[in-house]
Amino acid sequence: MNLKFCANLSFMYQEANCLLERYSLAAKSGFTSVECAFPYSDPLEKVVQAKTDANVQQILINAPRGEPNELGFAAIPNMEDSFRSSIDLAISYAKALNCSKIHVMAGIVVQPTEVNHQTYEKNLTYAAQIFETKGIMGVIEPINKYSAPGYYLNSYERAIDVLKKINSPNLKLQLDIFHLQQIKGDLTNNIKSLLPYVGHIQLAQVPARNEPNTPGEIDYNYIFQLLEELKYDEWIGLEYTPKDDTDKGLSWLRDLKRTVTF
Repeated sequence: MNLKFCANLSFMYQEANCLLERYSLAAKSGFTSVECAFPYSDPLEKVVQAKTDANVQQILINAPRGEPNELGFAAIPNMEDSFRSSIDLAISYAKALNCSKIHVMAGIVVQPTEVNHQTYEKNLTYAAQIFETKGIMGVIEPINKYSAPGYYLNSYERAIDVLKKINSPNLKLQLDIFHLQQIKGDLTNNIKSLLPYVGHIQLAQVPARNEPNTPGEIDYNYIFQLLEELKYDEWIGLEYTPKDDTDKGLSWLRDLKRTVTF
């Protein structure tokens, strides 16, 4: 199995309250690569030190979301300054962490209008231009209505439409199979059609968002085989909530990779 997996430190290793401690826990489990959502509550130098001490690669971070209920600014009119500041801060963390991917969040918009669509496209165009100069891949992710009611980007059609319009090699789709199942289903055909636009994949079981081998709607053994057949060679982030102990819950990954490091 050639697929590459990275631990999501915002979901996994909740045994430690501090993000900084989770870097070492992931390394002890055998991970050589990690991702996380929002590392900004800790000083940059401490995050860099934790990553360095754990000897892991940082694959992805999210741009700052604002307040906990905001989930980003990209589709919010009259918040362009906040959006640009969030991109600047994300880039500063990404460059220091040697991280090449930034997830740009759209924000909460209960009833989107054309103004929201125009704002989103304008802000993403700006971000893509900055990412091109910095050698960073920006990704956008549709999120299902159950996990984030009112999230602007809740449609794969809208995501692909804006990616085609901006047409930047530095702006791609983040395909979370947990969200894909709840937004569209029909995983085989949708993964095949969406994969040309994908720069990063995440996963969790549906509906409880636990490990992929826990009871739920998705047969991940089949999904992994499909991704192998389609020659997907980017990273897969494990954005799931462990059902019990994080390390013990990794038996599925150890069986899949047949190794103690991943």
